[in-house]
Amino acid sequence: MRPRPKPGDSGCAHPLPAARSSAVSTNSLPRLVGINHVALEVDDIDQAIAYYGQLFEFTLRGRSGGAAFIDIGDQFIALTTGRSQPPDRARHLGLVIDDKQAARRALERAGAEILPGRGLDFRDPWGNRIQLVQYDEIQFTKAPAVLRGMRLEHLSKTPAAREELRRKGLIEIYAEDSG
Repeated sequence: MRPRPKPGDSGCAHPLPAARSSAVSTNSLPRLVGINHVALEVDDIDQAIAYYGQLFEFTLRGRSGGAAFIDIGDQFIALTTGRSQPPDRARHLGLVIDDKQAARRALERAGAEILPGRGLDFRDPWGNRIQLVQYDEIQFTKAPAVLRGMRLEHLSKTPAAREELRRKGLIEIYAEDSG
């Protein structure tokens, strides 16, 4: 695990903000808050829904024209038609899942192109590279109400993930700080 850079050592022109600062920023630039959705380009929406339905349990949020929207609680993936670029090499989408071993089995059953490496990366039939990471092993968190709404309130964090959140001053917002 890499150490967290100190303010001013971030490699960018703007210093890192202090952890858990509740003060309103005096900087004129907006702060990034999160990711609402990501769009994946595919050749055929129905085929993409069927393909991803072999891999993951999900709810289809809706469809509109040449797009379909896969619900991920308070976020979503937009599947859109029109893939024209070659298969992704390094560029990828990181998805958080509840069970990496179950995901590997689903990928194998579907005949997915599982990519070599230490993680669990695969390329879908349209060339989109997807990296799967397990919720309990990473700092990414969902609000308790969102987890309940997704029927995933049983998910927790490993001690290493909790420590990573603690170092960033974010553990107080995570309900499972007790263990």
